[in-house]
Amino acid sequence: MAGLNIAIATINVMLFSPGLLNIHIVGANAFATAFGGTAILMSIVLFIYGNYKLLTAKEMVIQTSEIKTTEDYLNALKQHYDKKVFEGDITAILEQIERLQKKGELIKDILLQKFNYTEMSYKKFEGAISAVENVFYINLKSILNKLNAFDEDDYDRIRRKGAEKAFTTEFIQTKMNIYKEYILFVKSSIEDNEQIILKLDKLLLEVSKFNSLEDGEIENMSAIKEIDELTTQTKYYK
Repeated sequence: MAGLNIAIATINVMLFSPGLLNIHIVGANAFATAFGGTAILMSIVLFIYGNYKLLTAKEMVIQTSEIKTTEDYLNALKQHYDKKVFEGDITAILEQIERLQKKGELIKDILLQKFNYTEMSYKKFEGAISAVENVFYINLKSILNKLNAFDEDDYDRIRRKGAEKAFTTEFIQTKMNIYKEYILFVKSSIEDNEQIILKLDKLLLEVSKFNSLEDGEIENMSAIKEIDELTTQTKYYK
């Protein structure tokens, strides 16, 4: 708000100051009068509208508990782009979401070349894909919780040169260890999600090998077993 009002004042000083543009409204030619009047009118409009928007606007933060769709996840992640510590991590996660979606769609496309979508075999594979995606997004919610909790302003304050004059070394070290835990958790979770995507890669490879499969063969596929194990571990974790 201060920046907006200072900018408006500065522009008007430049326009009407005798030492600068020196635009006259009264007693000037028609063009100068029209230009000066328009400048004043726009300044008033910008002042009223700009300050009103800044006073009444509320930041629409998506709460983790409210996330329902992939688009919600994308928007929630993008809200944290201003946290420079995680900028590269967020970019990596957004790419992971895109790859996860593409691989899931590719597997389903190959399956529909081999099975009818009403067949039990197709439904079992589709269930396996959904299970992998569910684990991925559960992990992603944990990441978002850490991003929400991470106070970058405080983190920068503790790291700033001269912080040792305001705080003890022990206090600074304790705070930094806490923030390092946040950072390491996010990076570790990104790697976990890579492992989850890898399971879809394995499933894609196995699916592409077969033209038909019996129910018993599906359960015995190594990729399906890995997905079942992953799902079981996630249920236990929850």
